[in-house]
Amino acid sequence: MGPLFLLELASQQARWLGTRQTAIAGNVSNVSTPGYKAVDVRPFEDVFDKTGLTMASTSPAHLTISPADMRGAIVRPSDGWDQTLSGNTVNIEDQLLKAGEVSRSYALNTGVVKAFHRMMLASVKV
Repeated sequence: MGPLFLLELASQQARWLGTRQTAIAGNVSNVSTPGYKAVDVRPFEDVFDKTGLTMASTSPAHLTISPADMRGAIVRPSDGWDQTLSGNTVNIEDQLLKAGEVSRSYALNTGVVKAFHRMMLASVKV
């Protein structure tokens, strides 16, 4: 059995989620600051791409996907929220939506880790 990267990956995502939550909290705390520009962190997919992990087939019965079969999505910048007269670009509704995304992602992350932990404990019980 090879090394298990799930826990390390979950740990990296939890750190990323904490960083994103800090950025969102900073935006919310500066919602009335004139000239403040809203900030956000790079998507976690960029962090994940740096890990170099790839899917591997460990059995001939596993399904494989060739690169020609994969269809990539076109990613383009979305229209941002309007800037106020004071030059502030923070929109409280946008920040609340982002905070909800972080909360759901963190709940999913911890749920996967808990399930993996239970599975590991079940496999070592005698």
